Amino acid sequence: MTLEIGVDETFAESVADRLRSIEDRLGDAAFGHTPFVTEAASHIINAGGKRFRPLLVVLASRLYPGADDDAAERAALVVELTHVASLYHDDVMDEADLRRGAESANHRWSNSVAIMVGDFLFAKASSIVATLGVDYVALQADTFARLVEGQISETRGAQGDDDPVAHYLRVLADKTGSLIATSAVFGGMVCGAPPEVLRALAAFGEELGVVFQLSDDIIDIDSDSTGKTPGTDLREGVPTLPTMLVKAGREPADDRLRHLLAGTIDDPDDLAEALALMRAHPAMAAARAEVERRAQVAKQHLAVLPEGHARDALHELCDQIVARSA
Repeated sequence: MTLEIGVDETFAESVADRLRSIEDRLGDAAFGHTPFVTEAASHIINAGGKRFRPLLVVLASRLYPGADDDAAERAALVVELTHVASLYHDDVMDEADLRRGAESANHRWSNSVAIMVGDFLFAKASSIVATLGVDYVALQADTFARLVEGQISETRGAQGDDDPVAHYLRVLADKTGSLIATSAVFGGMVCGAPPEVLRALAAFGEELGVVFQLSDDIIDIDSDSTGKTPGTDLREGVPTLPTMLVKAGREPADDRLRHLLAGTIDDPDDLAEALALMRAHPAMAAARAEVERRAQVAKQHLAVLPEGHARDALHELCDQIVARSA
C-alpha cells in the first residue's frame, strides 16, 4: 500500500521530507556494537515497509504550529522501532519464513537470535523515548504492555463463553490499534495539543488500527488486483474476520467451506476452492461493511481537531484504507 497525501503540495512535501529523514535515522537507531547485531537489527528495516506509524506521528505533529521537528522524528523512531521489534517476535510465534518479501530473521538465523534482536530494538526505542520526557515514557510502557497482552490473548484464543469475533477484535485493538493510537498521540504531544485533542487522537488511532488490520483480512482473500499472493492466511489457518463469520454460521450450504477452513490448507486445489467459495460468500460483504463502519467512526473522532491540512490528511488516510479492500 502506497500512502499518498493528496492535500496541499507544500504540506505534502514537508511531510515527505520528515519521513525521508526518519528513514535515514532508522538505520542509525538499529546500529549495534558488533556487525552481526547491526545486520540482524537492520534486517526487517532494510526490507522496507509502509512506515504508517511514523506518518501518523508527523501528520498529528502538524495539527498546531511550532512543533519541534527533531522531537517529532524521535517520536516516530520510537513507534517504528517498537513495531519492528514486535515483528521479530511475531515471526517466532508464527514460525514465519518470510517477512516483507525477505527471509525472516528467525528463519535466517534462529528463533533465539530473532527474540533477542527484538529485545534489542525495544531497548533502542526505550532509550530514545527517554529523551522525550516522562509522559512519553509512560505511554510507551502502557502501549508495550497492551502489545504483549494482545499477543497472549491471541495465543490462548477465545476462552469458555467468549464470542470468537469479539475476542478477535479485542486482540486487534491491543496488537495493532494500541501502537497506532500512540503514534497519533505522540504527534499531538509534540505540537502541544490540548487533552481533548489527545484523547480524540487516541480513539481515532485505535479505531484506524483495527480498520487497517480488517482491510488486510479482506485483501488476503481478494487480493488478485493488489499484487499480493492471495490466500496466505487462509492456507495457514490464520483467523480473519471473513473466515470467522463463515465459521460462526450454521447454513448447510457452507458445510464444505467450513470443512476447508477447519485447519491449514495444504492442497493447492483445496486452497483454490476455498478462495472461490470465500469470494462468493456474503461474509466478504459483511467484512467490508464493518471496515467502512469503523472508518466512519474513526473519522468522527477527528471532529474536535483544528481544521487544516493535517486533519484533512488524517481523513484521507481513512478513505485510502477503506479503498484498498473495496
